[in-house]
Amino acid sequence: MSSKDLTFGVIFLLLTTVGVLGNFSFLSPYIFLYFTKCRLQSTDLILKHLTVANSLSILCKGIPKTMAGFGWKNFLNDVGCKFILYVHRVGRGVSFGSTCLLSMFQAITISPRSSRWAELQVKAPKYMGFSMFLCWILHMLLNTDIVMSVTSNWSNYNITKKKFYGYCSSVRHDQHIGLLHSLWLALPDVVTLGLMLWFSGSVVFILYKHKQRVQHIHKNKISPSASAETKATQTILVLVSTFVSFSILSSIFQVFIAVFYQPTSWILDMDALFSMCFPTVSPLILMSCDSSLSRLCFALIKKTKTPHLIRNT
Repeated sequence: MSSKDLTFGVIFLLLTTVGVLGNFSFLSPYIFLYFTKCRLQSTDLILKHLTVANSLSILCKGIPKTMAGFGWKNFLNDVGCKFILYVHRVGRGVSFGSTCLLSMFQAITISPRSSRWAELQVKAPKYMGFSMFLCWILHMLLNTDIVMSVTSNWSNYNITKKKFYGYCSSVRHDQHIGLLHSLWLALPDVVTLGLMLWFSGSVVFILYKHKQRVQHIHKNKISPSASAETKATQTILVLVSTFVSFSILSSIFQVFIAVFYQPTSWILDMDALFSMCFPTVSPLILMSCDSSLSRLCFALIKKTKTPHLIRNT
């Protein structure tokens, strides 16, 4: 076990621990509210799915990489490799989709009622549950090729036709075919990323116009409701910006993995590192702007007053 492997093993252990604890801390109030029969907003539904997807992604990437870093080699059989990589890919894809839906819903929510999105402001919350269900199904189907191509390192398949990824391997294709295959798998992520950037740009533009209008009417005094709405929107913008940054960095290393005949351990470790960063820091970003305790207390107060739970974030 080299010092480099040990260093990455410690890093992955820290990321896994912080990520799991952070996501559980953010999800636990929602679990409590579910059993108390509180009705949450549509953004809360998206955040719950995002947290579950992040947790799956962290566990299925962090635990194997930590074990590999501390010297365990070839500890997964064929079924284990297929399961771990499949669940990680599905979790990563749903994380993409959830973040995109979050930015889209916020853009629709804060858009002026006189705009062309006014009708969507009424209809969008009704379809959030179906949209999240469709997101899970879509990524489950898109990643079924992993079941066919991924094997363990100690399988009986011809070693000259295998591409090694550390603790697992896959059937190696021709370089051009492998690149095309990787681009095809990346297409949904690219489309989702483009939509995310477009909706985020729309949010920034709407906020800018709204700030100018409020300052003109109220002489630089913004109402508490507008401040709360702006704070929630800014939180989502920070979340999307963080997601886009780490996704771009991870995508660069994934291109290297697809192009190289046998990617080095450093490339594989850096790809795993950047792919784990967003699932780890996203609950910390959300909790820093809206603590779990304040969300829980607010929900219980609202439940005693009204049959529906309405929140600004």
